[in-house]
Amino acid sequence: MYSLSDFDFDLPAERIAQTPLPDRSASRLLHLDGTAIVDRQFADIVGLLAPGDLLVMNDTRVLKARFFGVKETGGNVEVLVERILDSRTVLAQVRASKSPKPGNRIRLADAFNVTAGERAGEFFTLVFDGDVFELIEAHGRLPLPPYIEHDADEFDETRYQTVYSREPGAVAAPTAGLHFDQALLAALKAKGVNFAYVTLHVGAGTFQPVRVEALAEHKMHTEWYTVPQETVDAVRAAKAAGRDIVAVGTTSLRALESASQSGELVAGSADTALFITPGYTFKTVSRLITNFHLPKSTLLMLVSAFAGYHAIRAAYAHAIASQYRFFSYGDAMLLTTDNK
Repeated sequence: MYSLSDFDFDLPAERIAQTPLPDRSASRLLHLDGTAIVDRQFADIVGLLAPGDLLVMNDTRVLKARFFGVKETGGNVEVLVERILDSRTVLAQVRASKSPKPGNRIRLADAFNVTAGERAGEFFTLVFDGDVFELIEAHGRLPLPPYIEHDADEFDETRYQTVYSREPGAVAAPTAGLHFDQALLAALKAKGVNFAYVTLHVGAGTFQPVRVEALAEHKMHTEWYTVPQETVDAVRAAKAAGRDIVAVGTTSLRALESASQSGELVAGSADTALFITPGYTFKTVSRLITNFHLPKSTLLMLVSAFAGYHAIRAAYAHAIASQYRFFSYGDAMLLTTDNK
């Protein structure tokens, strides 16, 4: 049985990528196959997939979810939208010297007002005075991860989105997908690799470390996902043909595995709090493209469950020694599950 300390590692600060490379597909790719580690370039992914393999991608789009504002009393406020509930209402993190109370008004971006509602755990309900999507897009700021030290600029607004993003609702990017550009997708299609999509709106909780040593005591954050019937049909066809189901990112994997808890993949939409740790048996996904993850994070536990704890430890040690770039703007890995 693993505990939290088993997923810690030392990462030099200079290994954390602060900006993306000029070309999306120019990143490096650490190919982990069993215990074998091969250093490649991300563009090599075309040669590592076979005709008939199915790439499943998360088509969520990152919201400009960060706002700075002022309370009626004059105090400064920082707001990070976590989830859109309807066209006027969101759940949000609110940082202020004193938490707002129901009915309090907050002026955001010196452009519009929101009204605080009831608390929902660590979040606040905020009611906008106009259409949520329009106001967020017009006045919000892109919420780069906490370990990226610069404010989002126009380059980030393009590069912190996948080229296939289309369903707004995330507050963090599904970062494995950031390595794909249109030319690479065209090359994969020409080879006969098939594509399917899920939507999982990534929440800010994805960056939070686990804080309890006993993993069974960790309360997993929830995220909303949907798996369309056409994706279910594509997965069934690929499996029937003996081809791999390749999740692009841990978010795609969580959506697929969350929708497979009955034993087979089913279409639908739901919240998921699926917490994957070593010992989990994967039901749908056989290969995974992923970036490198934070120490003590649930995503590091997930990839350790997928490819094997000791194999991942060795791969991360190799990546650090070989000067791979880590986290959202960093390099990628290609993994094959060892327990399916």
